[in-house]
Amino acid sequence: MATEEELQAFASSKPYQLPALADNILERGMSLIGTRYRFGGTSEKSGFDCSGFIGYLFREEAGLNLPRSTREMINVDAPLVARNNLKPGDLLFFSTNGRGRVSHAGIYLGDDQFIHSSSRRSGGVRIDKLGDRYWSKTFIEAKRALAMAPTATTISRN
Repeated sequence: MATEEELQAFASSKPYQLPALADNILERGMSLIGTRYRFGGTSEKSGFDCSGFIGYLFREEAGLNLPRSTREMINVDAPLVARNNLKPGDLLFFSTNGRGRVSHAGIYLGDDQFIHSSSRRSGGVRIDKLGDRYWSKTFIEAKRALAMAPTATTISRN
């Protein structure tokens, strides 16, 4: 068993900050599976809509305040990520209403899966596969919002 100090040292060494933040966000997200969907919802008690869920996790676990709506969230100044280069914690944006504009968002988990507050009909917070036809077809883009987290240092050293 690692000591508290060893865990702290590991978590604070620069290359590991983003994965550690992503782990915290995703772990917390997983603990909320089944939380009901609620349009405009931003809390465990009331339920979440998709952007409320993301905003809650990023604020609570990474100290990062993201815009409230998916339409603003997709415009955050974060690195764009190619679909074949996704990492856990990346934000995924979808156009689910057929108008080509962003209308839904989730957080990539890894292994072609993402977590999101889906809809009232599908049971709120849940995990889906990005490769499923519906999500594949409606996917717009992904962004690495964790790169903007206050604890992230510039990660340009290769």
